[in-house]
Amino acid sequence: MTTNRNAIVPKPIRRVVIAGGGTAGWMAAAGISKVLGKRLDIKLIESDEIGTVGVGEATIPTLLNFHGLLEINEQEFMAATQATFKLGISFENWRAAGEDYIHSFGSTGIDHWTAGFQHFWHKGRERGLAGDYGDYCLELKAAQANRFAHLPKSGMNYAYHMDASRYAKYLRKFAEGFGVERIEAKIARALRDPASGDITALLLDSGTLVEGDLFIDCTGFRALLIGQAMGQPYQDWSHWLYCDSAIAVQTEAVREAVPYTRSIARESGWQWQIPLQHRVGNGIVFSSRYIDDDAAQASLMANIDGAVLTQPRVIKFQPGQRQQTWTGNCVALGLASGFLEPIESTSIHLIQRGIVRLMQMFPTDGIFQSDIDEYNRQTTTEIEHIRDFIILHYHVTNRRDTPFWRDCAGMEVPPALRRRIDLFADSGRVFRVPNELFAENSWVQVMLGQGIHPRQHHQSADLMGDDELHGFLAGIKGSVDRTVAQLPGHEAYVARYGSSNPT
Repeated sequence: MTTNRNAIVPKPIRRVVIAGGGTAGWMAAAGISKVLGKRLDIKLIESDEIGTVGVGEATIPTLLNFHGLLEINEQEFMAATQATFKLGISFENWRAAGEDYIHSFGSTGIDHWTAGFQHFWHKGRERGLAGDYGDYCLELKAAQANRFAHLPKSGMNYAYHMDASRYAKYLRKFAEGFGVERIEAKIARALRDPASGDITALLLDSGTLVEGDLFIDCTGFRALLIGQAMGQPYQDWSHWLYCDSAIAVQTEAVREAVPYTRSIARESGWQWQIPLQHRVGNGIVFSSRYIDDDAAQASLMANIDGAVLTQPRVIKFQPGQRQQTWTGNCVALGLASGFLEPIESTSIHLIQRGIVRLMQMFPTDGIFQSDIDEYNRQTTTEIEHIRDFIILHYHVTNRRDTPFWRDCAGMEVPPALRRRIDLFADSGRVFRVPNELFAENSWVQVMLGQGIHPRQHHQSADLMGDDELHGFLAGIKGSVDRTVAQLPGHEAYVARYGSSNPT
């Protein structure tokens, strides 16, 4: 029972019911069972007859933290999911047709306490002393050279490309090893207590009742618990994020797997390419207001390589977020809680953050409204920062060649994003909001990549004379180049390190 702060005897949480499997469900089952499983009875209900979206195959470096929490063996994980390494995302044709840049996971250059490296680089460009901004980032140059290796002291920031369906199976085995009980069934509906409004049990299509104290909704876009049962409203963000559809297809690999995701802008959206060990994940994200499904599919199929392994699958979504992702004794994760779009590979990260936040605030001795409020506040703040970062890619562009891109460029963006854009354009400054996902260097890489060039640099850069500045920049670039030259090829490294068929 949900209790208020005046309650005398809150109801302890001992039975956790996870509705739905897939990536979200089995990540939740794995995380909660590994950390808290000895004190809990955990059941997960899913049906083999209900498919999952299963296209969240590109990740960001925070997944390594989650795997560290679970003490997952990386080589075992990579072999099980046919994973490759990822050093960033290549944005092609976003700023303008024929112009590309990489948003890497690394840091660029060396910051001064008064100003970020971009100010010294900017001064160097003005004086003809600096190369491209990416020349000073190890991860970016390694990605361009198609090289990778684990470096001492975590010297290379990376994530993974992985098979999402295999990942769910891998985590299922992991979670069941910690006592999670899987129930094969379809959920008919949720039963609620008439007094408190809390969910008391899930009625299965077989007529069986599965009772619980805390329910986690991982039922995808259907949102059977948080939406249908609890009636939690959905905030629609389609006035900022125009894309509402995707088509996914898998193909054979015909070339070496590169250590980055490709994001290729098209006339009414963008296309992804995600190289795995055994195949390539492809898809197109688009706005149905500007192009229909048939035309989008034709565009996708005309721009893929290798034999097609699966039938193209259309996925419809509404960009936005539940007004509250925790209400009563129901917590929503994954697509049930909301969805932005996969442009910066943040979907799995948001699942992970929801799980970690829940474990940090787990209501062992009873649910209090203060915990719910704080959970929802943190969730909202985090996703809004990510939302703004994604909008940045669409709004700041020189493309005016189609109605889609003209409308994206002309939209009114959220005030917080407008302040960030104006600040960087005027001064080259980026002030990161505490605890937000994307660090200063991410904002700098994307804003420069999309075509924002600051009007000035910080005066700290002027304290260096030309010779000193040249030496400073050349030293960083030289160190990056020497390290990259010593790295092995990415695919060869994966074959030795994380392949199910090592050479």
